[in-house]
Amino acid sequence: MKRILLIAVLLFVAANGEASTKLKESWKNPNYSGQPIKTILALGMTKNLETRADFEVALANKMARPGITTIAGTDILLRPTAGPIDMVYLREQIAANKIDAVVVCRLIKVKNRTVDVPGQPYLLPYYGSFYGYYGAVYPIVYSPDYLIQEKTVQVETNVYSVTSPDGELIWTGTSDTFDPSSAHQVINGLVELVVKELEKLEILPKAGK
Repeated sequence: MKRILLIAVLLFVAANGEASTKLKESWKNPNYSGQPIKTILALGMTKNLETRADFEVALANKMARPGITTIAGTDILLRPTAGPIDMVYLREQIAANKIDAVVVCRLIKVKNRTVDVPGQPYLLPYYGSFYGYYGAVYPIVYSPDYLIQEKTVQVETNVYSVTSPDGELIWTGTSDTFDPSSAHQVINGLVELVVKELEKLEILPKAGK
């Protein structure tokens, strides 16, 4: 019975598109000794304009806390196309908005994999008596094999201080989101993971402090 319940839960999760995001790599610059961050710009690098804007707003909102101003790139940078931003314009906007740090994310790759899930025997715990055991074991029924598609979305996130002329790397991390059913599942998981790691490394103060 426990095996049947476990299989049912797994099928339910797969059908409802549950995704998980895990941190694959994390590195903090041990030589960075800049001033505490006060104004942060959230940037996404993707050709999809709507996804980029949604990500930047979600990340900016999640990083916001007392004493820190967070700005979504979509709020100050005019990017009507999927092309790159003019570097002179970008520097001007960063200076005009007194931004001292940038959190920027980019999609590295999407991996797809087909997995063959073998059928499982459905065994009921009727082992207390001979007839119960024999009746349960003899007519074992196997569930049919089936195929599932697994998708992994890998994203790189960098945090830069922009007080120096060309910016200094503070932190870099790589994350994997497994089996997302939509771009928003990737965004939600990534934002939660990145902010949690920045709090852990004391790059960001914890919310409410």
